[in-house]
Amino acid sequence: MSKKAEIRAIKTAAEQGLAQAYAAARDTLPGKGAVAALREDAFREFDQRGLPHRRVEEWKYTDLRALMRDAVPLAGVPDAAAKARAKAAGAALAGVDCRRLVFADGAFVPELSDLTPEPGLSIGTMAEALAQGDAFVAAHVGKTFATNDVALALNTALMSDGAVIRVAAGTTLQRPIHLVFAAGSDTASAAFIRSLMVVEQGASAIVIESHDGGAMQVNTALELVAGDESKVDHFKLTQGGALHVASLMVSIGARANFTTFALTGDAALVRNQSFIRFAGEGSHGGIRGVSLLRGEDHVDNTLQIEHAVAHCDSREQFKAVLDGESRSVFQGKIVVKPHAQKTDSKMMTRALLLSDDAEAYNKPELEIFADDVVCGHGATAGALDPGLKFYLMSRGISDKESEALLIQAFIGETVEEIEHEGLREAVMNQAILWLSRRA
Repeated sequence: MSKKAEIRAIKTAAEQGLAQAYAAARDTLPGKGAVAALREDAFREFDQRGLPHRRVEEWKYTDLRALMRDAVPLAGVPDAAAKARAKAAGAALAGVDCRRLVFADGAFVPELSDLTPEPGLSIGTMAEALAQGDAFVAAHVGKTFATNDVALALNTALMSDGAVIRVAAGTTLQRPIHLVFAAGSDTASAAFIRSLMVVEQGASAIVIESHDGGAMQVNTALELVAGDESKVDHFKLTQGGALHVASLMVSIGARANFTTFALTGDAALVRNQSFIRFAGEGSHGGIRGVSLLRGEDHVDNTLQIEHAVAHCDSREQFKAVLDGESRSVFQGKIVVKPHAQKTDSKMMTRALLLSDDAEAYNKPELEIFADDVVCGHGATAGALDPGLKFYLMSRGISDKESEALLIQAFIGETVEEIEHEGLREAVMNQAILWLSRRA
């Protein structure tokens, strides 16, 4: 009697390394009881499925199993040199008056952070909250958006530190909160960062993430709850890093206003994935981003926007500028649930190719289960308009300056949607700096 052959997936060196890292760190990671059980379940999910690969539709264009050759050691406690580097991080936003909360190699550095008391604002760390079994954190972590993403499961299994921010009902924060995540070490290491921000009913807040990856492999996640009638603006700047996977999970209450903007540049391998759910009626969402790529940069912006209730609108707009042999990926899915009537959602992605060797993959999708909605999507990819370039050059503007002006105009449409003047200027300054480095 013949036996059926068993087919077992061969684990890659990176998957084996991550399993070893979890086994070694399991007893020292913050949190016992329910937290430890949450970690175990998440790691079991990763162990069964492995790193995401091209046969997973959501990861088709960013085959992490192939791109991530090895798993580097988990980052240790930052030393004085690491803290000194972290102190200088976030320079791109130096002109913006913010409350800085600094993390070096994924660990909170209180002496570099602004912990000045402010009415209605509570700031803590994820490491302490998990270790203490904080009920507020336990009520939210892993519950903001239901997704079976394996990269997020790996973050849950190995999460170590991050920010825990609570803005009380009716509070308007005086300054943006700037979460500075810096690579403090020159050697390759890995950080698994988990943050939580809850903005309660009628409150208003701006939160900024800046990531300077250095030689690090980073898996970071932010869970953000925008309460009823709240106003929340989220901004993310990612520069450098060997590998950077970021998950943003958002739940938007009723009559709320939520915006997010992601600027990515000079980053080897970045995956920004956003899971955003409209959970209350009458809310507005703006999801936008700009990617500036060159060399062999690979940047993937993947969205899942879920309209679960009626009378909400969202706008998604992403632009990518590609030079050299870089690659940009945009995957955007808008899901309109059966009872989400009167939904108004529009998605657009545009890629500007400055090189014949650059590649842009755009895949917008709609899944609509309601019949009284206005939804649409579009995607374009092309080169600079030679007619416009010739016009500028005929007015005495050099070849390089003409291209720079056209590129600034291309991304300007998206950048102008940033409401905060200081952040808007900082984004344009980073774009101008990127353009000045072009050969």
